[in-house]
Amino acid sequence: MNRRKKIKDIYDKRMKQANLKVNPKKSKPKYISKAERAKMEAEAAANPSAEITTETADTNETTDV
Repeated sequence: MNRRKKIKDIYDKRMKQANLKVNPKKSKPKYISKAERAKMEAEAAANPSAEITTETADTNETTDV
């Protein structure tokens, strides 16, 4: 019985690893460093009108459909 259990445990462990590799969890967002976040915030502060125009353009496209 022990031999069969060991073989089954090894098989289950390998299957679990294979399934995790095929279907990784993507709940965590990609890491953005503190310097990158500061850079993005600075760009957003420098161009606030650019963000507004792109948002309005997106909404206009959806209303046209």
